[in-house]
Amino acid sequence: MLHLRKALSDNLFNPNYCRNLFCLYLRTKSGDGSGGFCWKTNREEEEEEGQIRLFKSRGQHLLTNPRVLDAIIRASGVKPDDTVLEIGPGTGNLTLKLLEAAKKVVAVEIDSRMVEVLRKRAAAAGRGFDDRLDIIIGDALRTEFPKFNLVVANIPYGISSPLLAKLVYGATENPFRSATLLLQKEFARRLLAKPGDSEFNRLAVNVNLVANVEFVMDVSKRDFVPCPRVDSSVVKIYPKSEIPNVDLDEWWAFTRTCFCKKNKTLGATFKQKRKLMELMKLSKFDLLSEDGNSEGREYDSNGDGDEEGFGSCLGSDNGVGILRRKIVSVLESGEFLDKRPSKLSNDDLLCLLFLFNEAGIYFSDQEKPKGGVCAAACGDLM
Repeated sequence: MLHLRKALSDNLFNPNYCRNLFCLYLRTKSGDGSGGFCWKTNREEEEEEGQIRLFKSRGQHLLTNPRVLDAIIRASGVKPDDTVLEIGPGTGNLTLKLLEAAKKVVAVEIDSRMVEVLRKRAAAAGRGFDDRLDIIIGDALRTEFPKFNLVVANIPYGISSPLLAKLVYGATENPFRSATLLLQKEFARRLLAKPGDSEFNRLAVNVNLVANVEFVMDVSKRDFVPCPRVDSSVVKIYPKSEIPNVDLDEWWAFTRTCFCKKNKTLGATFKQKRKLMELMKLSKFDLLSEDGNSEGREYDSNGDGDEEGFGSCLGSDNGVGILRRKIVSVLESGEFLDKRPSKLSNDDLLCLLFLFNEAGIYFSDQEKPKGGVCAAACGDLM
């Protein structure tokens, strides 16, 4: 047993050794020594590396380059008294380095095979690693995270957007210092984009509302096992201590409208009859009159109100025309009529949303209970 522990300790960061260890574990679990369920059954869904069965569809790409792992640890700024949240630790290449630097690591992993290997590696490393490692087996999107100071993680590509939403919007209730994330390179570029950049998009706008993002470094796809199709990038995210006082459901719906055609002028976007009809339903106001006498009467959503109210004008060209003129007036008042969302800052967008709401125009259902950060955690920022 002592010889086995020493062998494990000496080879913890040897990728080939770790693959062979995982293969041995799979053979043991199968009971017949044949490798059991580590063999491929679908070339589109999974890739065999050594004899480890890793599913690309689950984002199971293990980072094996020690230099890159060390660089991520340095960039994270982890301190000896930190509790670090790691999402998708896999077999523990990054986890073990975090345990060397932090007080405690909370690892969230959905694959029980990976969990068992991770536990064995932590125990074999000694130095109390297994006592300072808490493993939560489950889906990171559905798991309630415990308190932590720092996030350091190689995020599975398929859940990057909803998981990022959960982290940055959840920081208002569970604050943390920073998140150092390894992401798909294209996704990272979209996240880092600024107004006027060709990649600027709704993702950058929504994350920027609550956090600042900085680029750390690029990582080659050759540093992973199995090799993914694209390169990755490391970014560092700092939650803002103060965020704008805005209804988040309204903000997300507003940015979705603006960025559905981000290079169109706002004037052109809000000319579309379908969009105008949608806004009429959401705003629930009687817009038949432009003289101010009937505007502002709340629409009876049950259809029991005044026949000349909103219900009767909902499908009428007259009602749509009044709303269109109202929207044009709002856009002109802020000099937004000929502006394009792809060139607007967050301050510009917040100003425009305020003008719309002040005029009684809303982008989300005002009678529906507000989702708050829970809606963001389950939603998509893109």
